[in-house]
Amino acid sequence: MDTNIYTKKDLKLAAKDINDGQLVSFPTETVYGLGADATNEKAVKAVYAAKGRPSDNPLIVHVDGPDMVKQYAQPLSKEAQSLLDTFWPGPLTIIFKLKPDVLSKAVTGGLNTAAFRNPNNDVTLSLIRESGVPIVGPSANTSGKPSPTKAEHVYHDLKGKIAGILDDGESKYGVESTVLDMSTDKPAILRPGAITAEQISKVIHKPVLDQRTKVADDQVPKAPGMKYKHYAPNAQVYIVDDENEWQEAVDWAAKQDHPVGIMADNHNINSYNWSDNVETFSLGDNVNSASHLLFAGLRHFDNEPEVKSILTQAFSSDGIGEAYMNRLNKSAGQVHFHLR
Repeated sequence: MDTNIYTKKDLKLAAKDINDGQLVSFPTETVYGLGADATNEKAVKAVYAAKGRPSDNPLIVHVDGPDMVKQYAQPLSKEAQSLLDTFWPGPLTIIFKLKPDVLSKAVTGGLNTAAFRNPNNDVTLSLIRESGVPIVGPSANTSGKPSPTKAEHVYHDLKGKIAGILDDGESKYGVESTVLDMSTDKPAILRPGAITAEQISKVIHKPVLDQRTKVADDQVPKAPGMKYKHYAPNAQVYIVDDENEWQEAVDWAAKQDHPVGIMADNHNINSYNWSDNVETFSLGDNVNSASHLLFAGLRHFDNEPEVKSILTQAFSSDGIGEAYMNRLNKSAGQVHFHLR
């Protein structure tokens, strides 16, 4: 299969692919998604196959606004409506109870709930409207690998497996959306993202639980990222937790018999004399830029197969830092430099 590279001029072609049951990658403000008609069982199953994704790992459904959600979800609470009014379109995914038999069962893993998002990207909103259907959209990458923030990342992983890639440049945030479960009377964050629990709580005037615990092998997770390994590059990632560890990291890297990758802010990259076997990737000046560049950095070193270790800077877990550290911990398998 040839994989076409589309631009916004080609929206009708991309929408036709979706309506024909084909797979098209699309841009969002978080990462690139892998799109298929959420009502087409065969197309949704093809998403799992293209990614190599376990079939009990549910998919997020992308819609063009609240009215489309209401076609598929059971009646929304006042709190839920307030969240849509405040944060949509944007990087907040919300889990609702479904009406019977409205989406492919492959979307939900057999659950009676589904996760919905209204992306803040004009190209993708136009794609949804042009196709006239809700579109599933897990990250458009090989399952378990770093998420794609550019069309070229998608092409690297999925060329020949999907019909097209709708290119709209680099993603704004670089980490996936917050996932909020509103299917019970106790709202809960299942995956952190750009929208924080504090922001949500202010809108709905009630506490928001943190339920990011890993689910058991025999359970179906309500949201992606709760059961299976995610975001892992080929090299081992080590988390450098403290500023005082960087000199030790410099000395350690110099002793290695292989190239070592360093992902850190500009201050740390420029403050040390790195050995010749070190390759650096800047995460910018702060946690905001680091969140935007994390996956791009991991993919950069995946293209350097001789790099066997990547030392990556930790940041405070405040605000967007919570999402950054969540993804970094998963990428590293919780392996910290001082515990190596």
